[in-house]
Amino acid sequence: MALTLSEAAANHVANFIKKRGKGLGIRLAVKTSGCSGMAYKLEFVDAESDTDLVFESHGAKIYTDAKSLAYLDGTELDYTKEGLNEGFKFNNPNVKNECGCGESFGV
Repeated sequence: MALTLSEAAANHVANFIKKRGKGLGIRLAVKTSGCSGMAYKLEFVDAESDTDLVFESHGAKIYTDAKSLAYLDGTELDYTKEGLNEGFKFNNPNVKNECGCGESFGV
């Protein structure tokens, strides 16, 4: 069971934490939401919890919880720039369907 960050995502996280002046990494979780049933939740981590599962890629840490990992196992978080749009992209092998806007998914 694992979560990974692409090199581009790890660099973006490291640069953003440096600009923030604090932070250990990012937290990736899922919540019930959207038209397909689940949505990704992404936030910065300033303190570890006893229930955190921690993975490291390219020197950056990604945190999650056991419940979310059941839906996220094998996911690679990438950071892409396409024209004027840039942001995180979730390469989740567990996804069976996604909504048209890309904000929610089902497994």
